[in-house]
Amino acid sequence: MPRKRQSQIGSASGNPAAIIPPSGNYSIPTLLRELHSLIHQLQDERSRGSNTLVNIRKTHDRMKSEQRVSMYFKQKLRGLYISAQSDAKIESEKALDKIALINALKNNKKQGGRTPSNQAGHSEDSSRKPAPVRKSVLMSILQQEAADLPTWTGKSSESPPSLCGCVPAESGYTATRGDKVAAKVKVGDDEDQWILGEIASHSAFSNKYEIEDIDGEGKHGKERYQLPYRRITPLPKYKANPSTHPQALYQKHQQVYALYPQTTCFYFGVVHCRPTTVDEEYLVSFEDASYDHGYSPPLPVPQRYIFTTKPYQKKK
Repeated sequence: MPRKRQSQIGSASGNPAAIIPPSGNYSIPTLLRELHSLIHQLQDERSRGSNTLVNIRKTHDRMKSEQRVSMYFKQKLRGLYISAQSDAKIESEKALDKIALINALKNNKKQGGRTPSNQAGHSEDSSRKPAPVRKSVLMSILQQEAADLPTWTGKSSESPPSLCGCVPAESGYTATRGDKVAAKVKVGDDEDQWILGEIASHSAFSNKYEIEDIDGEGKHGKERYQLPYRRITPLPKYKANPSTHPQALYQKHQQVYALYPQTTCFYFGVVHCRPTTVDEEYLVSFEDASYDHGYSPPLPVPQRYIFTTKPYQKKK
């Protein structure tokens, strides 16, 4: 089935800023400091939650004197266990996310900048299947990758290179292993959907690419697709500087495909606002029939995750 955006993030009619993870500074020292602070917070939470554990023990002691366990004790004990389980989950989730993100960044540095969520080096028959990355961690990694995308710093008199901002790949371009792409795949009842993927390999004989789905988990690891080049679009490798090369940005009201916040799918939309600095993001209104005018309120999308299927017109 298609990965519906609403099922992943809730209604888009809410506060758009609330569904966007902050790009932040995901350096390992910063995360370790945050983890240290979380450990102290967890100890406080554990102390407050100890009352529930005490009540569970007391309830068991009282049940020992009962010849037949009453429905009252069953329901009470069930409620106490649910409460304790919920407390434990709340205590651990934030710390686990920090630890996973720290490990992700460590592996990313070891592998020359590739994220652990999409290691193309693992073959389908690998004896060690990579551990899946938590959804929240994956979203943080993608957001940080977009923030870390280098800015092209050519002179204003120079033309931006291919894959800078809205400038597409050159004719005859061959994507390489590890490149991020938008991939048009078949889902559900032969429905097409644009997903975020990574090049795993390229066959010169068939001229097809093996694309690894960033988010999709299959039976043997990350789900993969064999696609011809016409069904993939390489994503930008450089951010365009609005001050020096505004021509390398999509125009206001231009029709585009953009990564919907908190998902790994691209959807059709219209540019509402262009970035005015290298650190700003586009504001994109996504096509959405649930709104009277057919489009969602503008949502932020980084330069990294936006493309168009229409030819680029080079401005002189």
